Formats: sequence, C-alpha cells, structure tokens
Amino acid sequence: MAVNKFPVEGSHIMMFARSIADDNQIYYDADYAATTEPGKVIAPPTFAQSSAQFDPDYFLRPKLDEDWFGSGKEATGIKRESGSGGGGGGGLHAEQHFEYHRHIGPGDVLTAEVKPGKTWEKEGKRSGKLVFSETITEYRDQNGELVITARGVGVRTERPVDQ
Repeated sequence: MAVNKFPVEGSHIMMFARSIADDNQIYYDADYAATTEPGKVIAPPTFAQSSAQFDPDYFLRPKLDEDWFGSGKEATGIKRESGSGGGGGGGLHAEQHFEYHRHIGPGDVLTAEVKPGKTWEKEGKRSGKLVFSETITEYRDQNGELVITARGVGVRTERPVDQ
C-alpha cells in the first residue's frame, strides 16, 4: 500500500470508532477530549488501516471495469480452483503490530510508505514449511514526522494442510 495523501477528518474518526463499537468520547467529543491527556480528539489505535481507502490500487477495492466480489473470484481477484484446499502457496495474515510515535487526529494529513521487513521459515507439523514475511508501513504526517509504524506478518504454507 502506498498512500500519497490521507486526510484525517473528525467525522471519519467518529465513524471508525462506531464501526468497532468503541464509544470512548475522546474519539468524537471535543469538549470531553480537551479534559484528557492528549487534550484533543484523537483517532482509535487501528484507524491508520483505513488509509487503504485512499490507495487507488488497493486490491480489495472493486474496479468498475473488472469482475469483483460476487463474480466468482476471490477478493484478491484470483479464482480458486475447486478442491484446492487453500494450501500449496496459500497465505494468510498472521499478525499486526502498531508502534505509535504520537496520537493522530483531525487535521493531520498522512502518507504511508511500505517497506519489506524480515523473512523467516519454520517447519509446520501438517503443512510443511511455513514462510513468514514482514511488511513495514511507515505513516508520516504533513510535516514528514513519523507518527505510526505498522508491522504486518504474513505466512504461506508449502502445501495444503493434511486433514
């Protein structure tokens, strides 16, 4: 994901908080937020993930000129062969970590840059070799200051899991 401009708006923060069922007033009530340590409305911890909506090439967003959800293709655009079982090169999202360098809030304009991280292997009991790989996303504000470092870990299996 590469995002050149992700404007953080108060209404987006409020809707995000509601979507994750977090009713903490610091996410929408400026008067209440002024009485807290940050002193202002801030975004919930995982809010930066919504920057994907500002990435024109985000793979989960339907394209008007292509088949999409409900068209018989997977969300990734790759049609799964019947009986494939999801292994043999199949992958999944295994972990997500966030390091916060400061709070983000309304008025911030973020950019996101993705960098490769570490890769390692482990032998699975039923799926053969497991290959883990990190992806590091750095979120910077309008002044170029690093505000969030996100680290995602994916894992791919060597073969389908024996049943």
